[in-house]
Amino acid sequence: VSTNNVEKESARTMVTATVHQGVSADVRVFLDGPFNTLSGKMNDGLRAAALVPASEPFTALGFTHAAGGGGETATPAFLQTTGNDAPVDWVLLELRNSGNPAQVVATRSALVTRSGNVVSGSGGEVRFGMLDGNFHLAVRHRNHHGCMTAAPIQLTEGSTVVDFTAPSTPTHGADARKANGSVMTLWSGNVHRDGFLKYVGNDNDRDPILEAIGGSIPTNTASGYMMQDVNLDGMVKYVGDANDRDPILVNIGGTVPTDVKVEQLP
Repeated sequence: VSTNNVEKESARTMVTATVHQGVSADVRVFLDGPFNTLSGKMNDGLRAAALVPASEPFTALGFTHAAGGGGETATPAFLQTTGNDAPVDWVLLELRNSGNPAQVVATRSALVTRSGNVVSGSGGEVRFGMLDGNFHLAVRHRNHHGCMTAAPIQLTEGSTVVDFTAPSTPTHGADARKANGSVMTLWSGNVHRDGFLKYVGNDNDRDPILEAIGGSIPTNTASGYMMQDVNLDGMVKYVGDANDRDPILVNIGGTVPTDVKVEQLP
């Protein structure tokens, strides 16, 4: 701090600056679309096809960022990782106000691996620019329903484990996750990304899949990093094996096509 005119001088005084790294969360989550019940892990079709983008996709999709979140990137080396630590896709972590969980106070875009670990773009820990405190923690994806811890959890500079794959982890709302064998996964199929999983009717999630492959020939396919790719294999399919339409009907119940599943986020 300086001024043009020195009014008074004093002896120098030693001060101590405490630097906080920010709170850390060790999050685990499974996405239903690419989840493989035989291996108990997710498939990494997007990575195998070199389709996982180097920059987070959420800003372009209109997701809210806070406290320095947004613009995260992944290193080329990590995007080429194979095995259980291979990246499956980007996810968005949100810290929400403990008293008002509808208020997002901090975000970080991160990558989820085949084994369900959520890591930074270099494969390391995920940190938020916040001091120690209690927060609701939510995890979101571009075409899966997000979910959030039922109660605030204490986060510190030391990593706090939040396992959304465990049935014993309480989550906000009712039926926020899908039971898939002995683990929990996020509901897949929200292609329209409005918080409602619908098979028929206005703004349903089925029609955009047909439109993505041309709109008239149901056996056509389209490849790329696309919202309509429900199972995240890099290919959009309307009919046939591993198509992206059937999971939507299955996840709303499988028998009544007019049923709707609502995302359990405030």
